[in-house]
Amino acid sequence: MQDQINDYLHYLLVERGLSNNSIKSYQQDLKQFMVYLKDNHYEEFSSIDQYTILSYLEFEKNSGKARNSVIRLVSTLRKFFQYLKRFNKIKENPMNRIDTPKKGSHLPAVLNDNELSKLMSIPDFNNKYGIRDRTILETLYATGLRVSELVNLKLADLHLEMNLIQTIGKGDKERIVPIDDVAINWLNKYLNQVRPVLLKNRTSKYVFLNAHGSKISRQSVWKKIKGYVVIADIHKDVTPHTLRHTFATHLLENGADLRTVQELLGHSDISTTQIYTHVSQEHLRQEYQKYHPRA
Repeated sequence: MQDQINDYLHYLLVERGLSNNSIKSYQQDLKQFMVYLKDNHYEEFSSIDQYTILSYLEFEKNSGKARNSVIRLVSTLRKFFQYLKRFNKIKENPMNRIDTPKKGSHLPAVLNDNELSKLMSIPDFNNKYGIRDRTILETLYATGLRVSELVNLKLADLHLEMNLIQTIGKGDKERIVPIDDVAINWLNKYLNQVRPVLLKNRTSKYVFLNAHGSKISRQSVWKKIKGYVVIADIHKDVTPHTLRHTFATHLLENGADLRTVQELLGHSDISTTQIYTHVSQEHLRQEYQKYHPRA
């Protein structure tokens, strides 16, 4: 079974041309599935039926996995078993009888102006890492980049004289994103004062570097932001993606139209962008409840 999973992952890379991050996601989902199958003594995929799948999904749900994570598992298994059926590895596809659970209505966390200011003020501007981290925060909020897009940002992608950044998003889709003067000032400070020190006479095409002069990792950015959130005493589940949510929500609250925000975020489907209209409305409701004398 593991050989068939390895063949599938190779197929995703070579035939489908998926990104490394997407393949890692599929690999992790299938690894969890394999653990369950081994614990329940399954030895081949052809012996798996719809009830096996339903039992596995119930197991994951009872283990505390979030609804949207279960939805992703269903999607992974659906595509994997389609692959097995297409290449005659199995006779029947058990996923044909499995419905995809509906997505939860959880709204993403968004920082208000005060929380955003507190977060930006935490990195220590008197050392190189503080300047780098403040620049990362400013860039994420100014552009709405995904963290994967940020860490893969190259020097050639910066067009600061035109207030623009070039990036490659999901599905290898290129887009151009404006960037404000505040973020540009921090980028120039980082590029001129800090990045050469981090490089230590080496070369790199990437903008944001770690202490060894190599490309900073997604995990490192995630941990840095989590640490700054604790110091700032912000009681929300804040991740790098929260700054993307905040970017989109603040644009809508200040009058941007949905199509513009869709283009800036690189969403292929506007329905993905529409969640931010709900976030914006929730913010208005909270402000009303807070300040209206009869609320």
